[in-house]
Amino acid sequence: MKVIAVNGSPRKTWNTAQMLESALKGAESVGAETKLYHLADLDFKGCISCCMCKKLGNPDFGKCNFKDGLTPLLEDIATCDALIVGSPLYIGDVTGMTRNFIERLTFQYISYDNTPPYFKGHVNCGFIYTMNCPEQFADCQQYAYEQNAGCLKVLGGTTEFIMANETWQWNDYSKFASGMFDVEAKKKRREEIWPQDLQKAFDLGKRLLGK
Repeated sequence: MKVIAVNGSPRKTWNTAQMLESALKGAESVGAETKLYHLADLDFKGCISCCMCKKLGNPDFGKCNFKDGLTPLLEDIATCDALIVGSPLYIGDVTGMTRNFIERLTFQYISYDNTPPYFKGHVNCGFIYTMNCPEQFADCQQYAYEQNAGCLKVLGGTTEFIMANETWQWNDYSKFASGMFDVEAKKKRREEIWPQDLQKAFDLGKRLLGK
């Protein structure tokens, strides 16, 4: 079993990355091989609409033909059992680089012939979203999930998401314009709720493998 996690946050050690690392530990606990990719480390573009993945006679038909830093990740996902995509929600949706990644991953497999997707495997997908806002202001999380889960249906597996709200953005709030926040309340939540969020991620990693 192989599980790939993709961090769509520009931060490589913070909330989203920590959730993904916990999810991979969950997958490892049931015997999976795991790998974490940081999109911030990769030099890549979104879909350039060359449509070579749809060109008849192309030996690489049904595959993204544009080669850049994303290519090894796309090839790795094609042979995995589960994919976990993590992103903070910025202005109501995933980060721009996460969206570019999803474009490249999914468009290659979409059929224009009213036939099933070109991808013939079965990859279960999980989304991990993090957000600074409390739950009552997080209507966008369902929108973001439904939009992106719809794209990843081409991978043939199940999809689900988990969410961490009111995340801890900085170690020292006094250094930033942050007067709208109750810092002590956020700190308390970090101490009490964050471990539960990490456990949810751990459980997700196991669940995507049917464990």
